[in-house]
Amino acid sequence: MAYDPKLIRNFSIVAHIDHGKSTLADQLLLQSGAITQREFREQMLDDMDLERERGITIKARAVSIHYTLDGKTYELNLIDTPGHVDFHYEVSRSLAACEGAILLVDATQGVQAQTVANAYLAIGSDLAIVPALNKIDVQTARPGEIREEIQATLGIDPAEVLSVSGKTGQGVPELFRALIDRIPPPKGKVDAPLRALIFDSKFDDYQGVVTYIRVVDGSIRVGQKIRLMAEGSEHEITGLGRFRPREVACDDLGMGEVGYVVANIKRLSDVKIGDTITDAAKPSTEPLPGYAEPAQVVFCGLFPASHNQFEDLRTALQKLSLNDCSFTYEPETSDALGFGFRCGFLGMLHMEIVQQRLERESNLSLVQTAPNVTYEIVTVKGETLHISNPTRIPDPGFIEEFREPIAKVDFILPAESIGAIMQLCEDRRGTYLKTEYIAPTRAILSYELPLAEMIYDLYDKLKSMTRGYGTMDYELLGYRSGDLCRLDLLVTGSKVDALSVVVHRAQADRRGRKLVKKLRQEIDRHQFEVAIQAAIGSRVIARETISALRKNVTAKCYGGDITRKRKLLEKQKEGKKRMKQVGNVEISQDAFLSILDSGEE
Repeated sequence: MAYDPKLIRNFSIVAHIDHGKSTLADQLLLQSGAITQREFREQMLDDMDLERERGITIKARAVSIHYTLDGKTYELNLIDTPGHVDFHYEVSRSLAACEGAILLVDATQGVQAQTVANAYLAIGSDLAIVPALNKIDVQTARPGEIREEIQATLGIDPAEVLSVSGKTGQGVPELFRALIDRIPPPKGKVDAPLRALIFDSKFDDYQGVVTYIRVVDGSIRVGQKIRLMAEGSEHEITGLGRFRPREVACDDLGMGEVGYVVANIKRLSDVKIGDTITDAAKPSTEPLPGYAEPAQVVFCGLFPASHNQFEDLRTALQKLSLNDCSFTYEPETSDALGFGFRCGFLGMLHMEIVQQRLERESNLSLVQTAPNVTYEIVTVKGETLHISNPTRIPDPGFIEEFREPIAKVDFILPAESIGAIMQLCEDRRGTYLKTEYIAPTRAILSYELPLAEMIYDLYDKLKSMTRGYGTMDYELLGYRSGDLCRLDLLVTGSKVDALSVVVHRAQADRRGRKLVKKLRQEIDRHQFEVAIQAAIGSRVIARETISALRKNVTAKCYGGDITRKRKLLEKQKEGKKRMKQVGNVEISQDAFLSILDSGEE
């Protein structure tokens, strides 16, 4: 195919989770001839084991498709994106490399929370929107009603909404025509100095760092010397290629094209997602805007189960952060768990996925501490501290103001579930904002909620209370002052740092009692009495005691004077007192995990 920028279209598919993005992408590949019927399998682009197991897209994927229409062959570059709220950042990165987006809505479920969020993201990025209803072949499809919902929530003309089926391929030719007609060709300059946006990267053991790029201005070729503008490092290109959908090598990439670059980049720290690649000999003066840094909202400690795996964990985190730059990590130590890392994530699912990828891809066994959010503390000296680890919170006497992050949450749910969800939000210190009806039976309910009350199980509770029909999307509003305190757990008077949590003062007693009861069940009995306490500062609010194992030392005393028995019992008592002073209480790994699991109910 002769290179002509006017025949290139760069687009992505945005939708709510499980509305059929990956299935539609498969049909686009199949009907354009990029793959044969024999090669075809479901979720072609979801090649990570975790993605195929869970049936969700985690990483954005790029693929180039050739499609002939009216005698002209067009190059369509598709970037398939995730739908879950935690991977919002992956979506925003993908949209920066596109001129248009297919907005996909499930014809059975209608407009959902992420549909609205991703649509506004695409409109805010000034992209051409091609709205489409998917799953129209399903018996329960309601295309007429859903078109009205799309008009009510997003202001899109129902006449512009296409009907497709990712399963059967129905309506896909009309979708191809709409993509070519409605999405503009790339806007860059062919003869300007090279500027290419790095929108993703991965580490290959043989080739080093492989970067995925979208050429914005100029062109790039094998043998060319390039400069990474953020770091200033220079490299020579040894390989270029396109995704069709497998990687196919080529000699050059022109303005508007999407592909990958291999340039002997050995250090992971040299590459930054959102950086600009330019020609080292004739560099561009202005880098591309790149991306806003993602804001991590959930933090937890990750520790290797065996202490000799600390360096392996560091290497694994470095490699993974190249492929997923939206999580952060820094070394930390814990008296209970040894050396590990404090990691920040975009949400609970993101945390779970990162942990599973580390365990699978690097063959590590990990222990994770209780997840928590970042707090803002104003000290009596007037300093403002950002704290993501409860153990670093100063004593109450040094705190002037304790602030927690607040999020605006939009629930899209059936009208009959509004009462139950309002009660759920009120129990979690929520502030009611408004209710809007998008259809007679469906509404958008808006609340302000503390992020700490959301991150554990709000999503699961929402799904169970709405029988699976409710969805949610949230955005952070900032920090607000609250009556918060740090709750510590003490075992025989020693603080167990890994089990400290931040709680609202009104819930501290209940939470403390629950934690000490749970820990009592998990710790084995010792030769001496073990006291388990929950405390706020120096004030103990709950206590449980594990009684000592008793050995009958008077068994061999039969008859005789009572003082003989008393002497033996006194001797045992002295021994126990001495043991209590030097004895350490063993808290097993399982005990830690069970506390971390159950502490958040």
